[in-house]
Amino acid sequence: MEIKTLPLGPLGTNCYILHTTKHALIVDPGGNPEKVIELMEKYKLIPKAILLTHAHFDHIGAVQELREKYQLGVYLHANERDWLQDASLNGSLHFIGEQITTNEPDHFFKEGEMEIAGISFHILHTPGHSPGSVSFVFPKESIVVSGDVLFRQGIGRTDLSGGDIGMLERSIKNKLYALDDSYTVYPGHGPETTIKYEKQYNAFFPA
Repeated sequence: MEIKTLPLGPLGTNCYILHTTKHALIVDPGGNPEKVIELMEKYKLIPKAILLTHAHFDHIGAVQELREKYQLGVYLHANERDWLQDASLNGSLHFIGEQITTNEPDHFFKEGEMEIAGISFHILHTPGHSPGSVSFVFPKESIVVSGDVLFRQGIGRTDLSGGDIGMLERSIKNKLYALDDSYTVYPGHGPETTIKYEKQYNAFFPA
């Protein structure tokens, strides 16, 4: 499996394209669907699903266009099942003054192993930034896609709907920091980091 990064949407959210030589999973398409389509065509990839780490507006802006073009199922945690359709819950109405919405999810994540189109990974429920935040763990590649839970020397904000600083700390320390130090962390915003680096240098939650 390979991973490609596209900063998309109003906040430059990291959209990740996880792919084999043929099939791809789209993680958090925050906007600019044409850029995702261009990448698919460039590498001759067939998208198989849209995976959402959570449902804030800056992570979902291109969902409707992509799900319609490619007839894709959308996966989200059930704790945010209504957020895709509700601009007050996903924050778009408050933060940018317009409604960013899409149809309801097709599937709901559960913690544990998952496989789509030959790509295997683990789902970790990592709430705190939002109640349905999840992280995707790829053991073979030593990769974790953390959404807005853990950043390089930072953490996700907890002052939005359903945020909880204590829950966020437990998610990071008990679940993400339980991964091997060698894991590369691909966050929702900003540069990559590693579990080892964050344990040592994250001023919010050091190990």
